[in-house]
Amino acid sequence: MTTTLRPTGPLQKTGDGAQSRSYQVCVNSRPVGLIELGTDPGFGSTVGVVHALHIDEPDRGRGRGTVAALAAEEVLRGWGCEQVLAAAPADAVPALRTLAALGYVERSRNMIKDLAPEPPELPAGVEARPMTLAEFQDWLVKAQEKFAEHWIARGATPEQARAKSEASHRESLPAGLDTPGVSMWVLIAEGEVVGHVWVARREVRPGERAPYVYDVAVAEDRRGKGYGRALMLLAERIAGEGGASLIGLHVFSDNTPAVRLYESLGYGTTGINFFKRLL
Repeated sequence: MTTTLRPTGPLQKTGDGAQSRSYQVCVNSRPVGLIELGTDPGFGSTVGVVHALHIDEPDRGRGRGTVAALAAEEVLRGWGCEQVLAAAPADAVPALRTLAALGYVERSRNMIKDLAPEPPELPAGVEARPMTLAEFQDWLVKAQEKFAEHWIARGATPEQARAKSEASHRESLPAGLDTPGVSMWVLIAEGEVVGHVWVARREVRPGERAPYVYDVAVAEDRRGKGYGRALMLLAERIAGEGGASLIGLHVFSDNTPAVRLYESLGYGTTGINFFKRLL
């Protein structure tokens, strides 16, 4: 049997250079599923994305998804992509198994936590206040560079990483510190700022928006003293005082200390993000 991808419409292109197209997954010309492909505008045209892959129930368990994913890689190579991104829910065992078998590498996780009715108290010896404009301007320069360095360390080119960082911060903070719904706070211990946290709403599950930890960091010379946990409790306070019952975040999978901290605080993994180089 021959598995092929049949376009369902013309190639779509946007002003920022991104493109996308949907395809029927066909076996001997018989439709058995659907796959949606695109490029990530934050990375540029050389990074493809498998937005969705669905195989109809009667045809599952026959390798249709695996063959469709391989065919999708050929499509993306034809678009000039050098890398492909994909994601799957944490409980989608067959999808996770297929991605691993095809050589996809776990890059990051999406995590969420149900909040307690009462916001947590901060540990003794620390306090918090909103970030000042001067602190924000200093943070933004460093944050964009740090964000780019994270992606470079995980396989992105410097050009892709800088484009991703600039696009991400521009989209999330269009009005800077005055962006509606944005909360940026600093943690103070012994009279000095020891860390910061940025919380804003976004979609954390399909169709569900909630507070989301965009950035949290402890000053390098103050690490190992529990301030990271204190900052995460501060994020929960910010979320809870805003009436939320849920909070989410994204973490790179190789950041083991952060993953362990979030798990110890009750966060659970909802989705896993993968990448693969297209040789």
